[in-house]
Amino acid sequence: MQLQTIQNKICELREQRVMFDFDLAELYEIETKRLKEAVRRNIKRFPPDFLIELTNEEWENLRSQIASSKRGGTRYSPFAFTEQGVAMLSSVLNSDKAIEVNISIMRAFVLMRQYALSHRDLTEKLKQLEEKYDQQFSDIHEAMNYLLQKDKQEIAHRERKRIGFNVD
Repeated sequence: MQLQTIQNKICELREQRVMFDFDLAELYEIETKRLKEAVRRNIKRFPPDFLIELTNEEWENLRSQIASSKRGGTRYSPFAFTEQGVAMLSSVLNSDKAIEVNISIMRAFVLMRQYALSHRDLTEKLKQLEEKYDQQFSDIHEAMNYLLQKDKQEIAHRERKRIGFNVD
């Protein structure tokens, strides 16, 4: 299974990376209804930090972002599984396909986390460089302004109207 396909199905909800039940059901090649049944039968395995039940408002926002559904739409709010929730699904859906898909999903989550960490490091380095060079450019700008002002003063001094006795 391609990691890019899985990464495209990972969304951010409530400042957490999640996967929706309908996307997971598609990857596991089962009906969403069956996935939800398995979760409800084992609900103790899915605390709130593993499984997020969307509010009606969140579901409406999500619906408006999904252009059209191949499944003809759904009446119920989807479940959103965090990384730990997806890992727990492998124990609930005990099939070879579920195990294979979960391994790929875990790799995708790890890859995204590594990317985010390297991105954070890069951002920090850029900020440090900006601070260092902003000060240097500020000093150069100040020196150039001083020299320009000095030139203007010298020109103004030479072109001023002279007072006193003229000997020609």
